[in-house]
Amino acid sequence: MAGIGTFTRTFLILFSATLPISVAKAQTQPVSAQGATALGEVVIEREGNEDPLGPVRGVVANRSATATKTNTPILETPQAIGVVGAEQMRLQQPTTVTEATRYSAGVRSETFGADARNDWFLIRGFPQQTTGYFLDGLQLYSTSFATWKLDPWSLERIEILRGPASTLYGGGDPGGIINAISRRPPSTFGGRAETGIDSFGNAYGALDVGGPVDASGKWLYRLSMIGRLGGTQTDYTENDRFHIAPALTWQPSPDTSLTILASYTRDLTRGQNFLPYVGTVVSAPWGRIPTSLFTGNPGYDHFRREQAMLGYALSHRVNDTLTIRQNGRMAYLSVDYQTVYGGGYATTAAAADLLRYNFVTSPTAYQFNLDTQAEWRFSTGALSHTLLTGIDLKRYQINDDQGFAFGTNLNLLNPVYTPVTPVTSRYILGTVVQSQAGFYVQDQIRLGGFNLVLGGRYDSVSTSLTNRLNPAADTSDTTGRFTGRAALMYTTAFGLAPYVSYATSFNPQVGTNGLTGQLLQPETGRGLEAGVKFRPTGWNVTFGAAVFDIRRENVSTTIYTPAFATSQIGAIRSRGVELEANADLGSGWKVIAAYTHADPRVVSDLDTTLIGHTPAGIPRQFASLWAHYTVQDGALAGLGLSAGVRYVGESFADGANTLPVPAYAVVDAGLKYEYRNWTMRMTVTNLFDKTYVASCSSASACFYGDRRRATVSIGYRW
Repeated sequence: MAGIGTFTRTFLILFSATLPISVAKAQTQPVSAQGATALGEVVIEREGNEDPLGPVRGVVANRSATATKTNTPILETPQAIGVVGAEQMRLQQPTTVTEATRYSAGVRSETFGADARNDWFLIRGFPQQTTGYFLDGLQLYSTSFATWKLDPWSLERIEILRGPASTLYGGGDPGGIINAISRRPPSTFGGRAETGIDSFGNAYGALDVGGPVDASGKWLYRLSMIGRLGGTQTDYTENDRFHIAPALTWQPSPDTSLTILASYTRDLTRGQNFLPYVGTVVSAPWGRIPTSLFTGNPGYDHFRREQAMLGYALSHRVNDTLTIRQNGRMAYLSVDYQTVYGGGYATTAAAADLLRYNFVTSPTAYQFNLDTQAEWRFSTGALSHTLLTGIDLKRYQINDDQGFAFGTNLNLLNPVYTPVTPVTSRYILGTVVQSQAGFYVQDQIRLGGFNLVLGGRYDSVSTSLTNRLNPAADTSDTTGRFTGRAALMYTTAFGLAPYVSYATSFNPQVGTNGLTGQLLQPETGRGLEAGVKFRPTGWNVTFGAAVFDIRRENVSTTIYTPAFATSQIGAIRSRGVELEANADLGSGWKVIAAYTHADPRVVSDLDTTLIGHTPAGIPRQFASLWAHYTVQDGALAGLGLSAGVRYVGESFADGANTLPVPAYAVVDAGLKYEYRNWTMRMTVTNLFDKTYVASCSSASACFYGDRRRATVSIGYRW
């Protein structure tokens, strides 16, 4: 892992050297006139032909498979779902999945501010990054500090399904899921090459190329890769990454396809600043802590991640009625993380001495997923059915260790980084293995404009803990739970579709309770949703509105001091409303708007004084508006301008809601120019360089948001 900087630097040099060669070669290749299949192009398709795993036309998606695991129009899906396609990502230039979802309803991204380590997000007021992160319909389960991270460069679309999803996906929290869809091999040759640098000196080079392997078109390939190297807004904190994602498709017949999807990623950065409330949200006697100050130790802190995945997607259409699908993946993850982090002031804010803790962890995780589905499409009298049955298997293992000690203080006015002694003791040392088998059935029943969705699933889960610190504490447990969903929608001929839905969730936990030492107990949840979707006839525009009421029981939470640990506190209820609109208005205009009001409240807790309050770090409302315009003809044809504003409402730094964190709004902007096959871009996040606190999880753990970051890039497509 120590060689990631050299490895990525070498990739960037080789990329820069080979870009002219790639361009010259591409200019000799015939370019497909069929934009619907050319890699990197906007796909112009009718709604009925859009592939739910393929490109999105503009910023308006028509179909999705995330909510039902079947190819279903979004207008006929009785649950709220948002889709961010590759074209939107190219226009907005996100560097992470959470940046890509900034303008989506229901999901609050970057909940811990400018953190290069992980993708953090809330959906409908609930933290979902542990159980709600999926790639190609298979869960990327995270626990402890073994966290997965995806790269937008190798993704075709990102889908945000809001509300409980256990009936199809098994264990998970009730807020919803983010399901990222990998890029698949294209049927015609094409590609993109791109390089750029941002205002913090972080440079990148990227390549995406694919097409047929043989003349018959039965074998297709794709290779996406990106390397990043350079700094961030925080001193001594780099954000280095190398990511490669090859894919290979075999299509022996129109009815059968097998796609192999692989990826390998290495990340190198440092720990995040844990800053006190006084000195960030409100001024200390000497002012506020600079956003650039690193409060760890440059010679000691590091966060290194290595992850590898190998999976496949198999589909075989037996006949007009039956289709068999199987999706599988093996994944490996290792993290090496050591840091000294802040724990509030050692004495008083006026003295400016930051108390610090010394923390170390190096977990490794292994995950195996296998989802086998059978889909029948048939009719019984006037009723048409899409019946889905499936067996979903998952095995997760984490070898975990965590150590803690008190560190040396750091004066925030005159920081001196003294040597740090690594922690040798451990308070967690063991292995947790969880195996889950889920059996599910779903029927989408249609009668005229009515669409009734009924689903049920039973999960059997076994969990074992091997405690290497105290073998007498070894334990195991087996549990099971049924979850279900019932939803009804009516779609009118003019594109209006009201619906109502009820679903339950079940989330078996991995890990131990830091207060009791026992295995964490399963969480349960239930959600009620009513809404309406509208797509006016003749317009490439979608509107959505939803109200929801979700209850989550046996909630797990992180205890930050004296060490990172997990406890279970009771129940939280979230009620709210979501509004969203996506529009391709023609003549070069694209518009996205979203508003979310989610009001999570503690309804049960061991500490009864917290009942009725909002959990720390969760804003109750947020909104966004983004627009893009590309000049269509004339001397300025190909010039594009975009602007967006993001608003996040007030949150709190404590469970008693006595320490408010103010609302904030930031502006983003973009400029692009296309000339023939070349594209030049400039994107700016936080245009007016507003300094703000993104959230606080306690009075000693506050996190600054992104400062202004300008990125310039140049790309070539063929």
